[in-house]
Amino acid sequence: MRSRNPVFSRRGFSRDNGYAGFNAAPQAGGPAVATQANPYAQGTQGNPYAQPAGNPYAQNPYAQQDQQFGAPPQAPPAASRMTMDDVVIRTGSTLGLLVVTAALAWALLPVDDANIGRSYGIGIGAALIGMVLALVQSFKRKASPALILSYAAFEGVFLGVVSSVVDNRIADGAAMQAVIGTMAVFAGVLIAYKAGWIRVNRRFYGFVMAAALGFVFLMMVNLLFAVFGGGDGLGFRSGALGVVFGIVGIILGACFLALDFKQVEDGLAYGAPREEAWLAAFGLTLTLVWIYLEFLRLIAILNSND
Repeated sequence: MRSRNPVFSRRGFSRDNGYAGFNAAPQAGGPAVATQANPYAQGTQGNPYAQPAGNPYAQNPYAQQDQQFGAPPQAPPAASRMTMDDVVIRTGSTLGLLVVTAALAWALLPVDDANIGRSYGIGIGAALIGMVLALVQSFKRKASPALILSYAAFEGVFLGVVSSVVDNRIADGAAMQAVIGTMAVFAGVLIAYKAGWIRVNRRFYGFVMAAALGFVFLMMVNLLFAVFGGGDGLGFRSGALGVVFGIVGIILGACFLALDFKQVEDGLAYGAPREEAWLAAFGLTLTLVWIYLEFLRLIAILNSND
């Protein structure tokens, strides 16, 4: 059973069929388990001209099946398949809307002493609305462009306010530094992924998920201590320990980017329906927002320690 949450399952990780074909069970019509490791077994495995046995779409998570006549799964129609252009356009639209609302929030919500309380309240409210929208989309079976774009709009308001606060009150130029850092991580992970230096498999996925859950749990504990105990909580977000956790957060974001790239690659290879491009855009936006906030927080910590 595959998780419906693209944030944690990254769509393409399946408990039944393994990750993207890894550790998958033998297909019907394929070679028997006992003969798979036998070099003398009769079959077509060693014949470069033999036709592959079984249905190549049997384990395709996007394959379509005629339930009425019991036909085997087939690839989706070519006209409705996701393309790289679809992913680029939808990701650009989502990030573009986020940037526009962030710029408007920066310009229209001043963070001087007289207005910082109101502006920060609006930013936190927008963040909460964005989080709810993201959770609703995460647990939906299909992508909802309206939900994804609404999330981007509200998240942009929050990013605009928090970026203005850090840039104007803590570290001049922090927002631009965080943007450059996020772009550098994106480019670096993309190059490493395309070059084959990063191999995304079940072990990689399990490690990233375990590390991310542990990281989020520690941050939640730190937040609770800060709310009820005052100060910086357990100190996970300040001082030398805050710098370490900031670097760990950026590394986790880079790992999530690799999972996002694998999601897109698998969708293209399996002939995913075109609407899946919105889920790819959603996942990439979530990851880039994570990395940007970690950079912004790290820059703020480094400057506050000067």
